[in-house]
Amino acid sequence: MAAIGALFMLVLNAMFFIMLIHIIMSWLINFNVLNLHQQLVAQIWYGLNRLLEPVYRPVRNVLPNTNPLDLAPLVVFILVIWLRDFVVPQVFF
Repeated sequence: MAAIGALFMLVLNAMFFIMLIHIIMSWLINFNVLNLHQQLVAQIWYGLNRLLEPVYRPVRNVLPNTNPLDLAPLVVFILVIWLRDFVVPQVFF
């Protein structure tokens, strides 16, 4: 049972850091610190978007439309932290 919990923790930790990179990168792009015309930045950005969009899409369908502000990453980020810090340790350890 602990092996399954460790696997869940590994997936949640990886997701946490991938989302953290995505959120920080979105800030840097919006404040023109990073430029999407640079090939490496664009590849990383579009790769992260393709990886995280299936996670964000169901949350966006549930949340109300706040057109300029996307709250889906925040909701999923808080959910990942809650699962990683509270749920998985209570269930598996």
